[in-house]
Amino acid sequence: ATPGKERSEERAIRMPVDIFEDETGITVLADMPGVSRERLDVQIDKDTLSISGKAEVPVPEGMEPLYADIRTTNYQRSFSLSSELDGSRTDATLKDGVLALRIPKREEHKARKIEVRTE
Repeated sequence: ATPGKERSEERAIRMPVDIFEDETGITVLADMPGVSRERLDVQIDKDTLSISGKAEVPVPEGMEPLYADIRTTNYQRSFSLSSELDGSRTDATLKDGVLALRIPKREEHKARKIEVRTE
C-alpha cells in the first residue's frame, strides 16, 4: 500500500476525564481536542452519562493527505451516575477542547447545616 492510500480505522478513543465532587454536586472535565459543539453528544439516560464526539482535521484546499493519523478521531465514554445526582439539571460548556459538565446533587441529598439552639 502506498502512504497516500492508507486510512486509519475509525475507532472510538476513551478520552481522559477528571471528576471532582463537592457538597453540591460533581464536575466532569473531558479532554476532547478538535471536537466542535455540533459534533458533540452528551446524554444522561437514567443513571448513565454518555459522552461522544468526533474531531475532524480538515484537509487544506487543493491538497491531498499522504498520511493521516489525526484526520478523524472519535471519542466515546460512559459513566454510571449515583442516584444522588440530578441529571435533568446538568449544565455543559465546551471551551478550548475541554467539555465541562456540572451535575448537581438532588436537594434531598445535599448536605444541610443544622442550626443548634440553646435553651
